[in-house]
Amino acid sequence: MKKNPPPDNPLLNILINIIIPVFILNKGGKYLQPQITLVVALAFPVIYGAQDYFRRGHKNYVSLLGLFNILLTGSLALMSLSGGWFAVKEASLPLFLGLLVLGSAWTRNPAARMMFCSPQVMNMDLIEKRLAELGKLPDFLALLKRTTLWLSLSFFISATLNFILAVRIFKDIDPALIAQEHSRILNEQIAQMTAMGFAVIALPLMVFSGILVFFFLRQLAKLTGLPVTSLMNA
Repeated sequence: MKKNPPPDNPLLNILINIIIPVFILNKGGKYLQPQITLVVALAFPVIYGAQDYFRRGHKNYVSLLGLFNILLTGSLALMSLSGGWFAVKEASLPLFLGLLVLGSAWTRNPAARMMFCSPQVMNMDLIEKRLAELGKLPDFLALLKRTTLWLSLSFFISATLNFILAVRIFKDIDPALIAQEHSRILNEQIAQMTAMGFAVIALPLMVFSGILVFFFLRQLAKLTGLPVTSLMNA
């Protein structure tokens, strides 16, 4: 029997995907060329995301999109683009995800079902049996749709905040500067966006998501007549 890999360590995730890249982008320019500094900084989240995908053996589309976002950041930087290009890039990924989540609300598999009804976490056999016995399946589908709509809102908020923050951080760089100085300044802007994006955007959205999970479980408990602890796999 194949042994399941251990759950992701959130502290290690933050260290490799945020703290180390920000430190390298801020300090690496003293020892490396700016382009090499950027590649080294981006290598940490790219390699970590890739090994996590292969180690767990299943597709995590959010992680894959995150990797795409990182590679796009590196591509824009290596092409010496700046300013508005990065503002658009920072808003485009959460906007795209928000549209996907919103559209899923009218499908057979809304995003809330995929995110909150994992058989590895939830006792879906018991939940579905109980909902069928009480004739609450239509109410459950309505709950999934309502939760998915709220979930899409979190992505739209993220897109808006990302764009506003990026416009303030990614200022146009004087084209008269030599390429090395241009890259150094851009690396500092990317580092600032990475650090502030986590503090200003990611943390509040994590709180929003936590509240949404709490709401979903409370409503599901009411529909099934079961305590929340019984809805979860032991």
